[in-house]
Amino acid sequence: MIEHLRGLAAIADRYDGFILDLWGVIHDGVAPYPGAIDCLARLRGAGKRAVLLSNAPRRAHVAQAGLRAMGIADDLYAACMTSGEATHLALRTRADPWFAALGPRVFHLGPERDRSVLEDLPLMLADGPADADFVLNTGPDDTANPSDPAAFDAVLEDCRAASLPMLCANPDLIVLRSGVRTVCAGTLALRYRQMGGVVRMLGKPDPAIYAPVLGLLGVPRARVLAVGDALHTDVAGAAAAGIDACWVLGGIHGLTDRHPDAEAEARAEGLIPVATIPGFVWGDATARDSGLVSGGSRRG
Repeated sequence: MIEHLRGLAAIADRYDGFILDLWGVIHDGVAPYPGAIDCLARLRGAGKRAVLLSNAPRRAHVAQAGLRAMGIADDLYAACMTSGEATHLALRTRADPWFAALGPRVFHLGPERDRSVLEDLPLMLADGPADADFVLNTGPDDTANPSDPAAFDAVLEDCRAASLPMLCANPDLIVLRSGVRTVCAGTLALRYRQMGGVVRMLGKPDPAIYAPVLGLLGVPRARVLAVGDALHTDVAGAAAAGIDACWVLGGIHGLTDRHPDAEAEARAEGLIPVATIPGFVWGDATARDSGLVSGGSRRG
């Protein structure tokens, strides 16, 4: 049975550690969601530890700088981990044989603002796929329509022609930025795989990225709750890592009304979060939602 709650307060006492998604939960890429900063402060005031885990394709310190610019202070959470940080570490240590086999020349598919993933690494930026040993995919660059996956097929085909392995630093498929749906690196990676390209992704839902986060939390796994808005990454990743999940309905899926529809969608994916909340808000510790709010469900 999935509990349908009005806010996190109704379930917070069951857990000591919280793994919180960023985009779609705490902010929309531009500004915090209403109630999100208050919810972080309430968790801190209750003595809970919270670690931010994002599929952002940039270093953690860059993500934190962006949070500060939105008014989200460092002391509202214990630590931050991103898929971009995990990618940087994997390229730096080369402990995994797949990464050890990558050459030094990298073609970057993505905007220049995401190149923090490559900072201080012994790699050379290639001008094009033909001059590279592998491609780092951080998502659509600024040269084509970011809402149209096909707009990037030509560069993907060039990478495939050069037999470049692809390292995807963000498994997300879609993101909402101020309500506008745009393609993420994960969509481009899937298209590349369909073209016959070799792809390695780092980030949620891979359970490996939860290991360092659990270390940062320092509480038993059974007392950890993951809070996220995407079934494919947040809820599925928590399930793969053996962690309870709370699904934020008002994010990427846009399910804001009839909770039975949300429950059916989760179960269709073989996922059963312990609870749903409409948004990352604190709410009343005793409030449960009837699940029958007028207006029906919708996708945003």
